Amino acid sequence: LMSILGTVSKAEVVQALELLTHDLDQDGRGIQLVQVAGGYRLVTKQEYGPWLKRMDKAKAAQKLSRSALESLAIIAYKQPLVRSEIEEIRGVETSGVLRTLCERKLVRIVGRKDVPGRPIMYGTTKFFLEHFGLQDLSQLPPLREFKELGESEQALLPIEVESLVGVETSETSYSEALPVTSDLAEDEAVVAFDAETDDVLLEEPVEQA
Repeated sequence: LMSILGTVSKAEVVQALELLTHDLDQDGRGIQLVQVAGGYRLVTKQEYGPWLKRMDKAKAAQKLSRSALESLAIIAYKQPLVRSEIEEIRGVETSGVLRTLCERKLVRIVGRKDVPGRPIMYGTTKFFLEHFGLQDLSQLPPLREFKELGESEQALLPIEVESLVGVETSETSYSEALPVTSDLAEDEAVVAFDAETDDVLLEEPVEQA
């Protein structure tokens, strides 16, 4: 906002946002201003969520498969990690699932693990934070509490949050970063740039026999 307006200070912007937040709360509006992913967003108030769903049945969101949900939960709570680590936890092959999560912009490649073979490592995106209403990963609740999220939080992401419960993860492992390098050359993978979120999604190259 400061860069757009150009003539105001950070303190003035913060004060204006606080005033807007207060006005929206006091005037009985259907929207509210919330902080997500390091920024601000106008969202529908929780109590009006069910009414919007009734009005928008024709645009029902396509849900992720159970396998995609489980992989997303593993990545969110244990990132960064490589595909083989996800497959070890789930017990099944996950290349197709990872492609889907990258296409939905919920997951991105964050670098390569500093081990022989330098496998690609995956993590969640800014879009993931925005749709769960989180400022950063430190706000992720213990996995067992996901099923207790309110209807509005669950509605932010078109998935069945209850399906995430049951995936065993460490509550703090997401903050224990593994050795990662980020010198990913464009000739090693196809790069897709999202100008809005400034996220780079890379398609893991097929291993040659």
